Amino acid sequence: MKQQIHQYYKQLVQDRIDVFQDMISGLTVDAQNDAKGSAGDKHETALSMMHLEQEKLNHKLQEVLAQKAILDKIDTTVLHQKVALGSLVQSNGMWLFVSTALPKITVDGQTVFAISPQSPLGTKLMGNGVGYSTEINGKPYFIEAVN
Repeated sequence: MKQQIHQYYKQLVQDRIDVFQDMISGLTVDAQNDAKGSAGDKHETALSMMHLEQEKLNHKLQEVLAQKAILDKIDTTVLHQKVALGSLVQSNGMWLFVSTALPKITVDGQTVFAISPQSPLGTKLMGNGVGYSTEINGKPYFIEAVN
């Protein structure tokens, strides 16, 4: 199951990278075409707006590339005894994939939450094994399994 989850998240992140790269390319082409056919204040404003949008997209692309780098570091063949980067943790009847913060997914009918080791829950779980319990915002968490 861990390999499926990892592959799903890698594909999700790659799809996001492709979308951002396409959007950035589209803005670049639009800016080049606009530069050829316009002059004046409206032209300058339009180019400035495109440039700002391109900067935002580049920032988002860098964030997604950082997520990809984290996912690329994970070896799903390693079975963990204690929670570490790449662990699949069962807690409170739910599955947590310790990697980077990503949307929840469903794999084989199981809901999976990707959490960052730096998140409040990730920080508490890191380095602990089956039987460990902790509390976040008044909600108890109990490690039932670590893969």
